[in-house]
Amino acid sequence: MKKTLSIIGYLGMVGGLLGLLALRKVFSPSPLVISLQVAALLLMIWARVTFGRRSLHLAANPTAGGLVTGGPYRYIRHPIYAAVCLFVWAGVGGHWSWNTGLLGALVLAGAVLRIFCEEPLVAARYPEYAQYKTTTWRMIPYVY
Repeated sequence: MKKTLSIIGYLGMVGGLLGLLALRKVFSPSPLVISLQVAALLLMIWARVTFGRRSLHLAANPTAGGLVTGGPYRYIRHPIYAAVCLFVWAGVGGHWSWNTGLLGALVLAGAVLRIFCEEPLVAARYPEYAQYKTTTWRMIPYVY
């Protein structure tokens, strides 16, 4: 069930982003939006490089190779989801409307759904995850 829900979360994230792209509401000439989106892109690259050559999964599926706790994973458990949400919400903020807000909420809801599906699966595979959770935040340090 968790894997199916995680696919729904993934589709929500992709659907929200594609909707924003179709409306041409992702990118903005605002220096603030550009700065936030560059920071999000750098965070995503840092997380992917730290995560290594593991494959990407459509469904929640913990990968072999041990629990990754270095790089951005030292501070937040889901830096890629955080980066996607930061990137999208910077664009939403630069083009605020109810439509963009709803699409941004779809991306955020999809990311949160995936997190709630993935965390129990990762904890079952890696017992040290319980300790790791006590020293990191899910997406936003000191907030969530």
